[in-house]
Amino acid sequence: MGKVISVSLDRRHRFSKASVPQITLIAGEGVAGDAHCGVTVKHRSRARFNPTLPNLRQVHLIHAELFDELAAKGFSVAPAELGENITTSGIDLLGLPTGARLSIGDAVIEITGLRNPCIQMDRFQDGLMQATLDRDAEGNLVRKAGIMGIVVAGGAVRPGDAIAVTLPEGPHRPLQKV
Repeated sequence: MGKVISVSLDRRHRFSKASVPQITLIAGEGVAGDAHCGVTVKHRSRARFNPTLPNLRQVHLIHAELFDELAAKGFSVAPAELGENITTSGIDLLGLPTGARLSIGDAVIEITGLRNPCIQMDRFQDGLMQATLDRDAEGNLVRKAGIMGIVVAGGAVRPGDAIAVTLPEGPHRPLQKV
């Protein structure tokens, strides 16, 4: 079982978000008051392509363990600075399969895929985008900048909340970028 380290949101489309005492998740939409909240896609690059696509990126989660890894590479990153809504600890977010569900208080988030690191990371700190990418033993690209999900059940989420993971039935599909 993991826990919530920090929660954040921003009403505007900016790279970093503001840490807040709590966020409210709205079923089918995302984080109340966040620029990425909505039924259809809100991320600018995807909205330019097709604004009617479903929003599979309603909630962005990052594991705090990534910050330690980045610190070892010379970067200083704190919760909310990479634009995540929820910073977690104690859960291998990147190892979850597509469709896994995270229960946090009354809220439930279904994992849809990986965040694809973008050039905005380098504008925040030079070289950061590459630092969040790796290769596995077979040479496949590994994206470490967090995961994305949709809100299945709404509710408040606060730092310190426990996170329980429910895996989907059947063969598990590894996370892909969304």
